[in-house]
Amino acid sequence: MEDFVDYIFVTLKMLHYSDEEKETKAEQVSVILGSNFVISFQESEGDVFDPIRERIRADKGRIRKMGADYLTYALMDAIIDNYFTLLEKLGEGIEDTEEELVVYPTPETLQAIHHLKREMIFLRKSVWPLREVINRLERWESSLINKSTSIYLRDLYDHTIQVIDSIETFRDVLSGMLDIYLSSVSNRMNEVMKVLTIIATIFIPLTLIAGIYGMNFKFMPELEMFVGYPLVLLSMLCVGIIMVAYFRKKKWL
Repeated sequence: MEDFVDYIFVTLKMLHYSDEEKETKAEQVSVILGSNFVISFQESEGDVFDPIRERIRADKGRIRKMGADYLTYALMDAIIDNYFTLLEKLGEGIEDTEEELVVYPTPETLQAIHHLKREMIFLRKSVWPLREVINRLERWESSLINKSTSIYLRDLYDHTIQVIDSIETFRDVLSGMLDIYLSSVSNRMNEVMKVLTIIATIFIPLTLIAGIYGMNFKFMPELEMFVGYPLVLLSMLCVGIIMVAYFRKKKWL
């Protein structure tokens, strides 16, 4: 925001979410406030000012009755209100990613979390300076801004603070989701290792028995027994069952 005595120049970001590209797009909007005129510049077609245009055409509300400073406030208010709409869409994306994270996290889930974190960083860079701009407008002693409009600017400042708080909250949530993802992957790996360890532990004594009776010694007492082979198999089965029962008792299975 720059005050040139005869007019005030304000620049801010107009944001919208692209459903096709799945990311936030920013457009610079410049507003020049004079004693009895307002000039706005945009980078491309399409904006959030249609409700204001309709109110001017239909002569509804206070826009036609108030001065140019109120119209400037209305334009800025429309841009900031659109921030809430954008945050609502991003919030839905965060909720969907969080549900996916709880049910079955995948590498795509991690990519989605990083994408949302980048969106929050981009929003923070775009919105954070606006707080100081509106604060200066509210406190600026200029003949171009009436005292009655300062009340609306104070409300606009409160909305900006709410947007910044929401962004910070989403950033904290995404940081927590990243920790949850890493913990979930680690827990899944631990479960896999646990199962493999239990299987290996069960087969260690069975492998020992098979190794003993697999030795090619000529004189082994059990080799001449008629029930030697079934007896060894039965003992291996009993060892396996006992170990599985023990693991279940310890709630390792």
